[in-house]
Amino acid sequence: MSRAAEPRPEIFPVVLGGDIGVYAFARAFHEQYGVTSTVISGLVPGPIADSRILRNVTVEDSHDARQLVDAALRVAAEALAADPGRRLVLLANSDWLVRTVVRHRGELEAAGYVVPFLDEELLDQIADKATFAEVAEKVGIAVPRTVVQDFAGAGDPQWRPAPVDVGWPLIAKAASSADYQDVEFPGKRKVFEIATQAELDDLWDRLRAAGFRGRFVAQELVPGDDTQMRSITAYVDRRGVVTLMAGAHVLLEEHTPNGLGNPAAMITGDLGEMFAQAKAFLEATGYRGFANFDVKVDPRDGRFAFFEVNPRIGRNNYYVTAAGANVARFVVADHVDDVALEPVVVTAEVLYSVVPTRLLLHYVREPRLAATVKRLAPDSVHPLAYWAGDGGAKRRAYVAAAKVNQVRKFRRWYPQPTGTGF
Repeated sequence: MSRAAEPRPEIFPVVLGGDIGVYAFARAFHEQYGVTSTVISGLVPGPIADSRILRNVTVEDSHDARQLVDAALRVAAEALAADPGRRLVLLANSDWLVRTVVRHRGELEAAGYVVPFLDEELLDQIADKATFAEVAEKVGIAVPRTVVQDFAGAGDPQWRPAPVDVGWPLIAKAASSADYQDVEFPGKRKVFEIATQAELDDLWDRLRAAGFRGRFVAQELVPGDDTQMRSITAYVDRRGVVTLMAGAHVLLEEHTPNGLGNPAAMITGDLGEMFAQAKAFLEATGYRGFANFDVKVDPRDGRFAFFEVNPRIGRNNYYVTAAGANVARFVVADHVDDVALEPVVVTAEVLYSVVPTRLLLHYVREPRLAATVKRLAPDSVHPLAYWAGDGGAKRRAYVAAAKVNQVRKFRRWYPQPTGTGF
């Protein structure tokens, strides 16, 4: 076990989910307070398996909100029975899980949890990519041109999709990932690049036939490869003060159908005006808790556009902790200690990567950016490689295998870099 910066044995983190982002939460709490997290999930996948810094609790169906909430209530009852002085912090890191927590906030708080998320009304507004674009425009934040396709009436034989006039090619994606996650159809992807009207018509037909009744957005395609993307992570405390602002220059994103758009490698740093616009959005909307923004810079003129805000910290949140702002500290100060932290803007330069450096350099084509990668690579950070606190043989073997698997995945889904990242 690594030496905690501030041992706080009464802190009791509980996290819903099972991906890299969940492990990163557990790692942050362990590094900062020396505590073990409890993770509630359906399975025990590699990122959270065989770990010394977390305890696994499983449910039969992780897509059943009631099962997850009941498991969280049982964990709370057991924890407080063993030690009434424990301070329970409930976290989640997918849109659907956040929605589950927010909708059951009352009974979870009654059981002893602090629930550091925004309210349900605002969640419904901004977690939806369509309404996010509307709200962002009102606040004065740049967004791509967007057309919303509403499938609510698609069960009616007379329903016809609305025309889309944002130009070709375009990007299509679900407005709400929570509405999309359980829909299955051939060729399902997280994000679609659509080149023609025929391709778009085919997508609408497949969504309709699969029973999708949410909303999809068709957006203008901002040119440029993965290196034009930026990630921003923020925390807004209960007073409405943005106490954390961190960002990173994305180098490479994942390219599997279900992982498309998740950063695989980033360099942290100060994003200047992007930070200012993100802060303006959070303050104007009355946001609370963690937020993660996706932004893209147009290589033609340097202008940027905000694509969405995720109502959570994000899958790759460890880049924030690695750059010197441990994310656990902001939640605990705000909800456990009731302390108003001075705002932190992260400017340190750190290479965060879940892929081998040689593979990363295959995709970073700009010479100066590649030189920066080479300079930072000896000290690069992998969220699962927590050898000081969780360096068992099985963990080391899993991380090594995961890196090899990344090579296989990129060879299959994105063998050569392209000008659009698709």
